[in-house]
Amino acid sequence: MSEKSKRISFPKEVREYVFNRDNHHCQSCGQTTKLSIDHIIPLASGGSNDISNLQTLCSSCNSKKKHYFDPRFDRRYD
Repeated sequence: MSEKSKRISFPKEVREYVFNRDNHHCQSCGQTTKLSIDHIIPLASGGSNDISNLQTLCSSCNSKKKHYFDPRFDRRYD
């Protein structure tokens, strides 16, 4: 059984990288305000703090997602 990743505070450089990579847009609805960093696969479901598991979401979409994995929020790769 694998150990659950601990929740961490993301360093400023990581936050800036994810926001820039995601073009400062919520990856669910496209909003450009009230943005935060979100785990695509929640830590509670075995997700990691790896940068590939992070995405930009607005506060509204992030609160809708909760702690479970919802395929509507799956990372879209261009």
